[in-house]
Amino acid sequence: MLVTGGGTGGHTYPALTAVRTAQARLVSGHGAVQVVWVGTSDGLEARVAGNEHIPFVPVVAGKVRRARNPLKMVSWANIKDMAKVPVGIVQSVRAVAAFKPDVVLATGGYVSVPVSLAAWVCRRPLVVHEQTVRLGLANRLLARIATVMAVSSASTLPLLPGRARGRAVVTGNPVRPEVFGGCAQKAAPALGSPRFDASLPTVYVTGGAQGAAQINGLVSEILPWMLERANVIHQCGPGALDRMHEAVGTVPDERAARYLPVGFVGRELPDVFALADVVVSRSGAGTIAELTALGLPSVLVPLASSAGGEQAHNARVLAVAGAASALLDEASPAALRDALEPLLANPTKRAAMAEKALEQGRPDAADRLVGILFDVAAAGRR
Repeated sequence: MLVTGGGTGGHTYPALTAVRTAQARLVSGHGAVQVVWVGTSDGLEARVAGNEHIPFVPVVAGKVRRARNPLKMVSWANIKDMAKVPVGIVQSVRAVAAFKPDVVLATGGYVSVPVSLAAWVCRRPLVVHEQTVRLGLANRLLARIATVMAVSSASTLPLLPGRARGRAVVTGNPVRPEVFGGCAQKAAPALGSPRFDASLPTVYVTGGAQGAAQINGLVSEILPWMLERANVIHQCGPGALDRMHEAVGTVPDERAARYLPVGFVGRELPDVFALADVVVSRSGAGTIAELTALGLPSVLVPLASSAGGEQAHNARVLAVAGAASALLDEASPAALRDALEPLLANPTKRAAMAEKALEQGRPDAADRLVGILFDVAAAGRR
């Protein structure tokens, strides 16, 4: 299997989860899978492949910096990157021809374009996976040449080019299996044993690995109100710890003990998810996949600058289904408080939202995607 995709975690980690799932399935059947990852040398995928001891082949890839005004897209940076495209295609063709994969998996990002084109040139079966509800720019192009187009949501199917719809399958977005193995009792001790009140719900606030200044600001404004009603684990980013400690400084000690700001949540994340009654977060594709697979009630604060408004679209889909609350029109402290209040006050409302979230989730997405990869590979060998 040749894997390509990266640049961000949203493209990289679904590919990694598929690789791990394929390896586990073949090992259990006394087989083995050979994997090569093709990506950019300075992308997240290079680090991930190295950490996983997956052979890595670097290629160059051009990135289009999009803008609402087409004239602004005619920039020196875009011109330089477009010059990389033919070089990347040649490098990718060499990689595909040398490895001769039974199947190529492309999970998006600009590096997927030259590698997928190389798979098509070399007549190797190509499975393209789309993580978001809306099609990314790269996958919109690749859907036309894919052997199978795997999508995370049935809502994506009407957005595909006509002929691609007949080759499309809804798999869901692969979620790391360790996310399902959390233990609520381990979360607080792993994070420093804060003095939580077991009679109150626990809110997990996260803005991603580096935190999110917008979410941190909203939480700081209503933190005294939140701590009257809940325990709070706040993954605020390393650079915001001092500010968040200051924000809780005026709260009485008894309530302040219920607040745990942390710079980063790593291996403890499954345990934190298991402890959380409500999550406040962005609405990227990976986050949505995890929240729905676990059935977690959430208040979503979309990143306004996400490509094509993808995060707002993701949040809206869940909000319409009753699977989340979303700050779509106004991301203000008052709006966050109003979204949290019924969930913190009423366990029945939390349970109803959790059930709706589970209905949207696909915890078996990795198995579905790997099953398609194996079927496509087997068909190509016949």
